[in-house]
Amino acid sequence: MTDEALWALGRGTGITALAFMTVAVALGIATRSGRPLLTLPRFAVADVHRFAALGATLLVVLHMTLLFLDPYAQLRIVDFVVPFLGAYRPLWLGLGTLAVDLLAVIIVTSLLRNRIGRRGFRVVHWSTYALWPAALAHALGSGSDTGYRWFLLFAGSCALIVAASVGWRLRADYVEYAVERRSAQSR
Repeated sequence: MTDEALWALGRGTGITALAFMTVAVALGIATRSGRPLLTLPRFAVADVHRFAALGATLLVVLHMTLLFLDPYAQLRIVDFVVPFLGAYRPLWLGLGTLAVDLLAVIIVTSLLRNRIGRRGFRVVHWSTYALWPAALAHALGSGSDTGYRWFLLFAGSCALIVAASVGWRLRADYVEYAVERRSAQSR
């Protein structure tokens, strides 16, 4: 594989990972509402959320692997674990590393969900509210496509989707469980 192909695939998988991560965050918020989304019941929204999160994770791993193999990026193993040590744009690369570290913690707690309990899982899962902006900032700061209008439109669309989801989550009438929603409506 040529150096140009590695670079292009590395960038492409990063951008696609951001799209999947955006969908996962938005659907994670929607799932917690207890309401169906469009015509999908809650369990289907949860399944699509898990699929998008798994897809994002696999794309992030592929993104990291391809850029590690790319001689231009000159990444070291430590750059994937310890934030802000990279030679190239250390702040922006560090935010990507921070997002990967948070992603690893979320994956581990998701796999151990039955052992750590619902409360422990939810506390750690709240870190996705830090993971996603770190990943977006990484894409905007270290990505080589930030000078292109299409990428800025893409990144802006991702930000708008997550902002709308978070805004919906923060509304006073947002109730996570149907029982609580029904009791609130009967008052």
